[in-house]
Amino acid sequence: MEVGSLIGVIGGLLALVGVGVALRVSGLLSAEDSRPLNTVLMYVALPALIFSAVYRADLDPSLGMLPAIAWVVAGIGLAIGWALSRLLGLKGPTAGAFIMACVFGNTGYMGYPVAQALLGDPGLVRAIFSDVFGNTAAVISVGTLVAGHYGAGEVKVNPLKEMATFPPFIALAAALILRSVALPELVTSWLDALGKVVVPVIMISVGLSLKPRALREHLPRVSVLVFVKLVALPLIALGLATLLLDDPASLRVAVIEAGVPTMMLLVIMGQRFRLDSDFIASAILATMVGAVVTIPVLQLLIG
Repeated sequence: MEVGSLIGVIGGLLALVGVGVALRVSGLLSAEDSRPLNTVLMYVALPALIFSAVYRADLDPSLGMLPAIAWVVAGIGLAIGWALSRLLGLKGPTAGAFIMACVFGNTGYMGYPVAQALLGDPGLVRAIFSDVFGNTAAVISVGTLVAGHYGAGEVKVNPLKEMATFPPFIALAAALILRSVALPELVTSWLDALGKVVVPVIMISVGLSLKPRALREHLPRVSVLVFVKLVALPLIALGLATLLLDDPASLRVAVIEAGVPTMMLLVIMGQRFRLDSDFIASAILATMVGAVVTIPVLQLLIG
């Protein structure tokens, strides 16, 4: 697929988000209905997709560099987010929400379909490694510490336990362990079928969760966040990947994963740690719309 065609792909994903919005506006479903959908995704469909992709993949040595780049980008993003939160005078739960939304992106829910659309299954496998060992590991470990520091609640978290029990991580580990084992075709076909529901269900769930009204209140601060998340961080990733990677596909995925919209999981974390959940929802909506432009443009910069 040509890079220019990504606009159509991302537009198609947004159209699925629109289905979720329409279902909510019509009253057929509510925002709360996104929770059971997310449960099915997290515990069934997404692990099946990850297992199927990694189990069959030809693994490249450059895969190990992608999580490292994701960690460095997250660290730089945290520093930028903290400095800007001070500059904007944000405090407590809103400051925590701003910092988290600046840094942690939808590397699974959005990164997977975009990387696969651009590069096929090799792109999907690279996105999985960057997501699970990079962005997701960072949000579960460092992200929970940031959320606990700024949140209004008192939640004790064991990052190692959180990671070890995270279904996508378990699926990735199982796929790596079982790569030399010939699984029955019935099993692999069943996993493939489960994995195919991931993208449409994810996007519909996003549409159910979005709160457009909250965006107006937070628009000035969200505008700053959009620039950091969709422009600054992927450009930093581009610089790092250009220096460290020889594989063009891995370079493209590093930039995609750094520049995807704000992570949907942060809505759940915001509720858990009592951060400013409306601000997080506003950041998700704004970055989702902005990514329609920034992701294709950044890929065109790579050439």
